[in-house]
Amino acid sequence: MNKYIIEREIAGAGDLTNNDLDQITDKSCSILREMGPEIEWVESYVTDNKIYCVYKAESKDLILRHAEQGGFPANVISEVKNMIKPK
Repeated sequence: MNKYIIEREIAGAGDLTNNDLDQITDKSCSILREMGPEIEWVESYVTDNKIYCVYKAESKDLILRHAEQGGFPANVISEVKNMIKPK
């Protein structure tokens, strides 16, 4: 599977409560279960006005379908080509 970074523009994302985030998580996971093993949510990072999500998926189209079904924005979807980290 390919790895993708999804940038979701959500005004006030950093002010979402834990309950708000739990509801988003539950909805996303429910849709992912229905979509099957070709797409997997790895992790997400919440900033002031954006949420950055890391997904593994067979295609970008699956990422878009997940976003549409969940009503989540997917403003930028970038396929990860390589990874670096400190030595």
